[in-house]
Amino acid sequence: MHFNESERGLIGVEWELQMIDKDTGDLRQSADAVMDIVESLGDVPNIHREMLLNTIEITSKPRRHASECLDDLLENIAIIQPVTTPMRIDLATAGTHPFATPAYQRVTDTGRYNDLVERTQYWGRQMQLYGVHVHIGIEDAAKVLPILNALLTRFAHLQALSSSSPYWAGEDTGYASNRAMYFQQLPTAGIPRQFEKWDDLERYVEDVTRTGIISDFSEIRWDIRPSPKLGTIEIRVFDAATNIREVGVLVALTATLVEYYSRMYDRGEELPRIPDWYVAENKWRASRYGMEANLIVDEAGNQEDVITTIRNMLPELLPIAEEIGCRDELEHIHEIMRIGAAYQRLSIAAARHKDGPRAMVELMQAEFKAGHPIDPLTFLASKPNELKKEVRRQ
Repeated sequence: MHFNESERGLIGVEWELQMIDKDTGDLRQSADAVMDIVESLGDVPNIHREMLLNTIEITSKPRRHASECLDDLLENIAIIQPVTTPMRIDLATAGTHPFATPAYQRVTDTGRYNDLVERTQYWGRQMQLYGVHVHIGIEDAAKVLPILNALLTRFAHLQALSSSSPYWAGEDTGYASNRAMYFQQLPTAGIPRQFEKWDDLERYVEDVTRTGIISDFSEIRWDIRPSPKLGTIEIRVFDAATNIREVGVLVALTATLVEYYSRMYDRGEELPRIPDWYVAENKWRASRYGMEANLIVDEAGNQEDVITTIRNMLPELLPIAEEIGCRDELEHIHEIMRIGAAYQRLSIAAARHKDGPRAMVELMQAEFKAGHPIDPLTFLASKPNELKKEVRRQ
């Protein structure tokens, strides 16, 4: 399995969007109708159907700078919205939809998705899940696994920062990222295995292919995985960001972390690692507690809360972000730490309103339209969804 080395630090982004009915706030299963019109407008290689008919995925071109990726995503949205608006469909997104019923969502009629649902049954029918995927180009195949393993020391922090799925089918789950809990039920999804050498990964792929676990490498759906065809490391742990500014934060932080570890490798330094059992525990803690999680940060088992770790990382990361052209995007991480990650903002909006889940959808719509996070303590849902109680930020 050859790794096609690519330009160092080249960035690609995927963002999964929900189609929301403007009148009910529920999901609209109109992807085929929307995409038929979009595709009739001309060549649209960066707008795609996804597994569910309520979803459209938009992607950037391979870019050197995070800002260029964000511009690509906004251009895609500008193509889609003139089609969806007359249908009374809003584009918005989060890790899942707060009150839609998963069992009612229909699957796009392709062999790939039908086979997945046939194999996985109940869990395959629960994939009402939306994410952001970030690809970072790696110029030397020898770096791929060391950098991937190093990223596993911080991937739970990335998950916590992006968490945006506290509700499921109208119920408060108590989790910051319920998406993370559901997605890992698919075969080959979830936490990646840590390999020392590329040969070990190749042997693993040969084994799981020969035994029918997968038919090709793309069916390995790890939270972080190599993409041999593209020559990238793909970070897939993120819940879908509710607005373009936070997409920029996730992209910039990912690109900067990869460059940070790449420079360590260039200097001949040993890259950090933590045991698989710490990785698994961190994923669960980040899913459950989000930004309030206390995560295991090193092999010795030392623990630290997410915000403290992020603040301690920034003095080293911001100069690198400046050099690779994404400091402006990364600086917005301070806004997230100030007014809360998306799951916190959505939960506050729910707590303040009589119809909490509907208020969450309205906040998703408002943030997507505004292009930035909105302080939930100032957000008012539309009538008749009146305020229920005053909520203060903890």
